[in-house]
Amino acid sequence: MSAVEAQTEDWNENDGAAGVTTSDNQLLTFYLDQQIFGIPVKYIKDIFKSTEITKVPLAPLEVAGVVNLRGHIVTAIDLRQKLCISPPKDGLQAAMNIAVDVGEEMYSFIVDKVADVTMFSKKDFEDNPTTLDEKLKELSMGIYKLEGKLLIVLDVKKIINCAEKQ
Repeated sequence: MSAVEAQTEDWNENDGAAGVTTSDNQLLTFYLDQQIFGIPVKYIKDIFKSTEITKVPLAPLEVAGVVNLRGHIVTAIDLRQKLCISPPKDGLQAAMNIAVDVGEEMYSFIVDKVADVTMFSKKDFEDNPTTLDEKLKELSMGIYKLEGKLLIVLDVKKIINCAEKQ
């Protein structure tokens, strides 16, 4: 089974979010540096401005710490660090957090800027190009070609599993 077929099968098992049909997929898009990424909306629980992050001793580099999200302690993962994207040159980062729910755990992905929730046709979904960075290939499901850009669809479960293993 190809990655596209596997992804289509996963999307067909969608949790029934409003507006999602068998021929479309809804993604939350966001930016890290100038690169646009997407994650399936079915994982999104909240989007919030960066709050105070409490560092966790001996945590992997990509774990920025923990945040308090309405009384829930949530592990904050710095996606720039996780995906090996260098920090902003000016050192300033008006970061946003995307709270995702995977199973019984909630995590926060720290991103530069949240864009839109957009519907994409599954027929336009493609496997990762061979020229894509190895780290991105490892943590993504595939791509969509946009005007002059590639939207990289991240695999939320793989990002979480990699963070837990380290």
